[in-house]
Amino acid sequence: MVNDSFIHACAGGAGGVLAMTATYPIMTISTRAAVETRKDPEKSLIEAAGRIVQEEGVSGLYSGLNSSLIGVGVSNFVYYFFFEKCRDVILTSKNRLAAANAATEGAKIAAGGALTTLESMLAGAIAGSATTCISNPIWVINTRQTIRTQQPAPSKQGGQVQKTKKLSFFETIAHVKKTDGITAFWKGLGPALVLVINPILQYTAYEQLRALVLDGKRKRGAIARLSDIEVFLLGALSKLFATGLTYPQIVIKSRQQSGGKGSSNVWTAMTDIVNREGLKGLYKGIFTKLIQSVLTAALLFASKERIYEITKKALVPVAAAAAQAPGVKN
Repeated sequence: MVNDSFIHACAGGAGGVLAMTATYPIMTISTRAAVETRKDPEKSLIEAAGRIVQEEGVSGLYSGLNSSLIGVGVSNFVYYFFFEKCRDVILTSKNRLAAANAATEGAKIAAGGALTTLESMLAGAIAGSATTCISNPIWVINTRQTIRTQQPAPSKQGGQVQKTKKLSFFETIAHVKKTDGITAFWKGLGPALVLVINPILQYTAYEQLRALVLDGKRKRGAIARLSDIEVFLLGALSKLFATGLTYPQIVIKSRQQSGGKGSSNVWTAMTDIVNREGLKGLYKGIFTKLIQSVLTAALLFASKERIYEITKKALVPVAAAAAQAPGVKN
């Protein structure tokens, strides 16, 4: 039988890829706004998209999509795998403790029980830290591609804008290693680890909202199952809450990963931005980021839940057949 944590991980990875593909143009605009250091007023979402299309074509909105899909697939797979493993360990430990204290089977916690808020945050912290350390190099590559790590620089010839050469995923790896060294792949790791609190806040908020809605349905005598629209809305609300609180760290991480010469110290980098650009510098691109993050999270939660359910249903007859096969011990 396939491990349940592995199914969650695969569903999370697949859901993340689908969600990122659907919202990537907005992420491109958001990332470029976050690393922009000028004090000029921000363009609207439509104006920013129009400028990118005019200068680079529609493909400009998808700069770095390949590395982003690799990044989100790996990140979500690792996160959900570690989160579910931690969840199983915590619940198993609680079961054993309850059994030891009461010395009866009836005192055990039911399989698949829910984590408390603190337990959910602990599992999220462990899963988030593991995910960040493993996937940081991919997001460095993605940030460089998104902000146009190109050769040569744009220039006007004959009244026309010369299109710049985009670097591929592997070309970007070589470029970063050559110009900044191998350690550059872990630039922004400090603020990225601080940002582990983002998924902790997001998933904790989602789990609590989910439990609240399901509890309300049980009290009304309805089926305790979330509809697609309910999963979508709960995912959106939880991400809105998390990103709104942690956005300054997102700005700092993006600027460090872009190859800028700013301080690698989180606090120093934050004060440098405030001194140069004012407090609003910490919130550049937040409107676009909120739109992208909320839509991505909502699509991720909705698709992940359904992919998980479909996969589990598909594996039930397979597991049953395997259990009944000759020579298989139960």
